[in-house]
Amino acid sequence: MGGKQSFPVVKLPKERIVVITGANTGIGYEAAKWVAMMGATVIMACRSKERAEKAMQKIREEFQVEKEKRTPVICDTESLSLEFMELDLSSFKSVRGFIEAYKSSGRALHVLVCNAGVALVPFTRTEDGFEVMLQVNYLSHFIITAHLLPIMRKSGEDCRIVLVSSDAHRSCNFDLTKINYSGDPEKFGRWDYYGRSKLYQIMQMHCMHRRLKEFNISVNSLHPGLVDTEISRSFQDYRLMTRLNGIAKSFGLMKTPIDGALPIINAVVNPDLKGVGGVYFKNLEGGYSTTEARDKTKQEALWKKTLELLKNEILEDQIQGREGKM
Repeated sequence: MGGKQSFPVVKLPKERIVVITGANTGIGYEAAKWVAMMGATVIMACRSKERAEKAMQKIREEFQVEKEKRTPVICDTESLSLEFMELDLSSFKSVRGFIEAYKSSGRALHVLVCNAGVALVPFTRTEDGFEVMLQVNYLSHFIITAHLLPIMRKSGEDCRIVLVSSDAHRSCNFDLTKINYSGDPEKFGRWDYYGRSKLYQIMQMHCMHRRLKEFNISVNSLHPGLVDTEISRSFQDYRLMTRLNGIAKSFGLMKTPIDGALPIINAVVNPDLKGVGGVYFKNLEGGYSTTEARDKTKQEALWKKTLELLKNEILEDQIQGREGKM
């Protein structure tokens, strides 16, 4: 399973449904693979059907290999329960389509892993009018969470939301007056705004934990580490980061995708985390985020601002797990 650390070996019922965004590659792929191989139904929410189907086929092939090796974590089923659902986080239209499709399926939802993201991209504005990292990494996941919370509230005990953040949140500014960049594209601070999008996820986790801690849903966030994945394609034109990535690889400082996925898998399956929420995980242990990320006043200010930005997409009742009608 790679690395010096591992995740708990847990047998999961097929009826336990886990949605993972961006599950066709990188750490999302590894998380989807191992959670499915433990027996759960995994829904891979991705942009490309073709890439997702190729990923599912690869997972099924690797499943057979692991069965032959008698890997302890493997479920004893003949085939895995893997499904694709289309989701493009850079489009609220696609997000709404995903939400409606999920609601129409009538299925439960036990774990939502908000994993997909983009990093350090040049300034780009989406069709919805938002800076792309803000929308893909934070706003779209916020909308999905809001609309699916009522389903999770009805899905039985031990439901979980996992927000894949980053220690990049340590080197950014918190300024809600500039949350949606509108300045000169040539002066756009890629690292700053990437870090902001990850900071917002941690702050969202704290806000949701306060609102949901009396219910059956736990909310946690995590840092997967510096991982060698396709996310680097987002900044191939960024010479400094490309150079730093190369140095990190040459010195063995980058994790493999399975090692980066370990905190996600742990957050999804670890029975000891039942009912545990409001934690920022680094590796498999609770870690420290910045003082700013833990500032309750700033968290609530972000919460209010987010609801203002998304006033046409969600109601506050929804993000607290109650049925809201748009």
